[in-house]
Parts: sequence; C-alpha cells; structure tokens
Amino acid sequence: MTALHSGLPKARTLFALSSLLALLVFTSAWADDEERADGVVEDSTQASFEPIYSATLKQLGANYVMNLRGVEGSDSVSFDVRADQVVTDARLQLQYSYSPALIPELSQLNVLVNDQVAASLALPKETAGSMQQQSVQIPAHLITEFNRLTLQLIGHYTMQCEDPLHSSLWAKVSNNSQLDLQTIPLELANDLSLLPLPFFDARDSRLLELPFVFAGAPDNRMLEAAGAVASWFGALASYRGARFPVSIEQLPARGNAIVMLVGERKVFGLDTGLVDGPTLSVHTNPNDPYGKLLVIAGRDSEQLKQAALALVSGSRVLTGEAAEISELTALQLRKPYDAPNWLPSDRPVRLAELLDPKGLSVSGYDPGTISLPMRLPPDLFNWRESGVPLHLKYRFTPQPQSTNSSLLVSVSGKFIKSLPLPSQERLQDEQGLMAKLQQDDTLLREAHLRIPLDSLPLQSALQLRFMYDYIKQGECRDIIIDNMRGTIDPDSTIDLSGYQHFIAMPNLGVFQDSGFPFTRMADLSETAVVMPNDAGVADLSAMLDVLGRFGNSTGLPATGLSVVQGDDDAALRDRDVLVIGSGSNQPLLQRWAQYLPAALDGQSRFEFSDLVHQVRDWVVSDQSANLRRARSSLTLGRGAVSNYLAGFESPVTSGRSVVVIAASVPEGLSDITAALRGGDNYEQSIQGSLAVVNGTRINSLVADEQYFIGELGWFRYLQWLLSRHLGLMLLFTAAGVALASVLLFLSLRARARARLKV
Repeated sequence: MTALHSGLPKARTLFALSSLLALLVFTSAWADDEERADGVVEDSTQASFEPIYSATLKQLGANYVMNLRGVEGSDSVSFDVRADQVVTDARLQLQYSYSPALIPELSQLNVLVNDQVAASLALPKETAGSMQQQSVQIPAHLITEFNRLTLQLIGHYTMQCEDPLHSSLWAKVSNNSQLDLQTIPLELANDLSLLPLPFFDARDSRLLELPFVFAGAPDNRMLEAAGAVASWFGALASYRGARFPVSIEQLPARGNAIVMLVGERKVFGLDTGLVDGPTLSVHTNPNDPYGKLLVIAGRDSEQLKQAALALVSGSRVLTGEAAEISELTALQLRKPYDAPNWLPSDRPVRLAELLDPKGLSVSGYDPGTISLPMRLPPDLFNWRESGVPLHLKYRFTPQPQSTNSSLLVSVSGKFIKSLPLPSQERLQDEQGLMAKLQQDDTLLREAHLRIPLDSLPLQSALQLRFMYDYIKQGECRDIIIDNMRGTIDPDSTIDLSGYQHFIAMPNLGVFQDSGFPFTRMADLSETAVVMPNDAGVADLSAMLDVLGRFGNSTGLPATGLSVVQGDDDAALRDRDVLVIGSGSNQPLLQRWAQYLPAALDGQSRFEFSDLVHQVRDWVVSDQSANLRRARSSLTLGRGAVSNYLAGFESPVTSGRSVVVIAASVPEGLSDITAALRGGDNYEQSIQGSLAVVNGTRINSLVADEQYFIGELGWFRYLQWLLSRHLGLMLLFTAAGVALASVLLFLSLRARARARLKV
C-alpha cells in the first residue's frame, strides 16, 4: 500500500505534465491552422516548402508596380498550370505598402484566385507607409488550369462620408512579388491528338526547352526536317522563346524529346518496331514514366522529311499512338511578307484581325488599356512619309457633364494623340447626334490619325484607353457607378500599303528582332543554311535555336528551307545564306574570308571604325548612319574574343544577304543563340554588321560595306538618290538647266524664222 500511495503523486505529476504538453501542442496546431485560414504563413515554415515553379508578377505580365487606388482598387495577372501537372501547394511571396491614412478596422488587402478569396491581410497602423513582406498560402483547390490572381484593396479613411477616390486611399504591390507553386506530375496518354502537348504547353510561360535526339549523324534532308519541326515549336512558343539541345543516340534522363529515326537506325532503350514509311508516333520515355517521346521516322531521309512536314502542317487531324503518312501535297506557294505574325503591308488591316472583338470593349471609369499587338515588316521605307493611316471608329457612353474625358492613343507606351469624349451637355447643339444617343446609350465617333512609322518598333502594340472624368456630386453623394462603356469598332483599320520595302543592309538588328531578310519568305523558301560537314551537337543545336526564332517571328514552320554544304555555289545562288560554324569546321569561312569583317582562324582579327567611340542606338532613320569605313585592325592571339555574328552581301548573288554565326569553340555557339533571345541580362542589343558576344556582353564593332535590298520604283529611287548625293544633284540641275536652255533657244529660233517667212 505504501508503495502504491507513494507512486500516486508521481503519476499525477506525469499526467499533469503530459496534459500540459498536449495542450501546448493543440494550441500550436490551432494557431497554425488559424494562420493557414488567414492565408498567412510565417517564415519558419518556409524551409519545408520547395517550389517547383516560381514566377514574379513582372514575369506574369505586370510590367509595373500595381497601384491600387480607391475604396475598391484592384489589379490582376494570369497564371496557368501545365496539363501534365497538378498543384499541391501554392504561396505568394507578397511585397506591398499601404497608406498611413487607412482605418485598420475597415481596410484590408485581399488576395483572390479566380474571384475566390484566398487570403485577407490586415493593414495595421504600425507598419503603414513602409514596404512589407508576407508569405500568403493559396489553397490548392482554388487553382485550375487557367487562373487569375487578383490583388484587391478595400480601403476607408474616415467613419463619415468619404470620397471613394480620395488620394489617401492607396496601396502599392511590387511586381517583384513572387508566386511559388509545388506540383506533382500526371501521366498523359500516348496520343497524337494531344499535340502539341506535352512537348509544348501554352499554359507554361517559361522558356521552352525541347531536346532533339538523332539516331546517328544527320544528313541535309534530316536537318531540313528537324528545322521545320524546331521552327514550328518556335512559332508555338512565341514570346517565351525556345531552346533545342541536341544529342546523338542518347535519350534525355527525364522529360520530353523529339526523336528522329531513319531506316534501321535505333536509339538505345527505345523500341519503335519496323519503320515501313513516313511515321509519327508517341512513346513513353524509358528513363522517365512521365516523359514523352515524339518519334519522327522514315525508311530514308526523304520519308523522314515528309513525316516532319505532315506534323507541322496537319497535327490537328492526327490521332492514336502512331500514324503513317501516305501522301502530303503542298497546296499553295508563299508570297513575300505574308507571314501570319506580320502586319500585312498590301492592304488595310481591320483591328479585329489583331485582337478578338471581345477584347475591344471595356467598362468602368478607369478601364484597362486595349492593347493590339503588331509585328511590322522591318524594311518599310520611311523617307518623306507622313505616317501610317489609322482610321479609328469608337463608341462610348457620354457623361451628363465632363471636361477632360478622352480616348488616349499610344504605341508601345509612347503617347500619340488624345481624342475628346464630349459630354451630353456639349452635344446639345448637335441634334443628329442626340437623336442617335436616344436610340442607344453609346455614341459612335470616327477619327483619322497618322502614326509616325518611327514610333512603331518592329514588335509594338497599339494601345487605346478610355479615360472618363469622375464628377464629384458633393459630400455624402459621391458614389462610383459602373455604367461607363467604351468600344473600339472591329472595322477600324490601320494601313501600311502606302509604304514600300527598301532597307540598307547589313543590319544585324533586324536579324535579331525578326530574322530578316530570311523571314521575308515565311516558309524560308529562299534561304540556304550552310552547315559544317562534320557538324557537332553544338552546331546542330545552334541551327535549331535560330530556326526556332525564325518561326517565332513569322508564325509558320520553315517548310521551304534548304540545308547545303558550302562547296556548292549553285545551291547558294539566288538565296539568302545562313552560315554556322565552330572552330575550323566550316570551310566556307576560309573561302569567304575576304568578305568577313572578322576571322577566328587560330587568331582573332577584327576591324574597327569610328563607331566604337560613339555611344548611341545604331537603328536610326538615317540610312547612312552605319556606314563608317574601317580605320584600324586588331589581331589577337588564341583564347581571345571568340564568338561573333557578321553580315555582308552574298558573293554569289548581289542583293542577297549572308549572316555568319561562328565561335572558336562549339560551346560558344550557345552564347550567341542566348544573345539572340536577349533578356534583362543584356544591356546591349545586336546591331550593325558585326557583333561580338562575350557571355552577356555584346559589342557591335563595325559597319562597313553597305548595300540595299527592296524596290522603290525608278522615279522614287531617283528622288532618294539625288537627296543623298549633292554632287549628283548639282549635275542633274546643271543638265536640266542646259536642256531647258537648248529647248528655249530652239523654240525662239523657230519663232524668229516663222516671223521672217511672214
């Protein structure tokens, strides 16, 4: 008994301690659940969260700091989830600040996903006016394939009547705020009807990286097939950009890839069976159960190319795990400048062709900008032109009273014109307009504008924004009613047909921006790519990367491309030539050494002009701005600058262009293709006729010999020629005066003889 009673206090003590520990654990778990319910996760939990995908709000499309104003200010970005992934966890690393005037009890910052509240953040006085950082957990069940992330300010500055647009109602969200997603993979079916999934997924905004696998060294026809496929994926990737690493007879350890097989050649680990004709099939990557292989096969290279062309032209009608192509016929030849991504230059273009008509309508006092993307042909001749005609038709809701309501017209952020939106008060004297207004709540107006071509970058956007006055009614009467509407008529037009095609070359700037002059024919039917006889994987990858950029520019696959060797001048005749080489594996560079402004034959030789001492943008309207004769030459030993792009006129056919992409070592080619893609890491762009690439540094060193491509017509060309050469102008003037004098002399003498006869 004594022993039993003596153990009771100890047991009670242990029970009390265990109860206290359980209470603490429960309290901690409850607090954690409360934090998750509020959507806020403390930094202590971050170590266990490893995002698979991360993107800042800037990368998701917010190229500005989100400025949330008013009692219900909001802004949004879109983010999507790949079809072969499911989100298991999502967090927003939010950076924000807010007004010190906000009342904490009545104000909050809401995070919404697809219009559902994911979190509501308090706005205490103590941290107002300074940058805050908060980790916001987003419930995974709110996330679907296509998503909208909205930041909303609910703000109040007084308990009495307030101005809903008072200047103290603000919050700012940094576009460096980051969205982190944790996902698990899904296994998709081996089905051609899913194409281009999973090899390209439009939901994924990241750079497309798609390996190509060859079963042995590819010949020219195989490279043409691979080029067509790479340019097709480049067109699909669009703004994301694309990389195409190459391997020989080796499948990637994980992920997706394109495999090209000819005859009885095989890739280790992949069993495709007997190839009896042009065939397309989808297989699971033996190294990754979630990865897929798109196999393009044929008995020979011609059949392989036929299968590739069928893929890029008819993928939407393919179905099943495999398909054999029996026949493929080209129906229509391409015409110059008919690339789907380029703004047509032979006719007026309806704005409905540039944007879905649904996107041409907005609502509210401060609606978003209507942005119409445009990609212009790079060789439009802008000498003595008055501008690009824009015929704008628009409807709007006239306010009862206003003074400054207007439609703002801009191009890529550059202001062009402000068109007034008159109020009903100002329209009282226009009875016809008032009658139309009584039949409809909106009023139709028209405007004819001229947009200077210099204001239109090659990749630009026509931006239209309706701005309405907010008329204050007085204390306790101010309220925002969302009854304002604005619409751009789909039949509004922009017209480039008055411009001719004529440009000074070489110009590596337009090569980087649009692939010109190769992309003049959207299918690259007038392009020859010269590859080394013993091309390695770096050379092949560089070729595919460049062709992917061409597809991004045109929106079409390079179905007319020719891959040739440099010892056949006949194959280069009447074509624009792209030369790729590394080390000393490209014989054409030795054969054309006299035309190159640089050489990498054991030593590095570069020619310099006065341009190296100037700090300016070389792409200017002055056609002779890049014409500077080389004044000095520099030769460097081994291990010096080793990667460059060069442009010059084709030695085979005048008026045709050559672009050389060369590196002293194969690995340097990837630096050049990365520079062509560009990005925030590059302070300079590729321009002129020679660009040297050192990592993320680009130096455009010289522009020497100039030539011109395009047609102006003889009279226009003569005008332009005389404007450039004073001596020629004086000669023509003197000849004109002499001719006029002779004609006048002969006329007067004839009249004198006529009088004498009388």
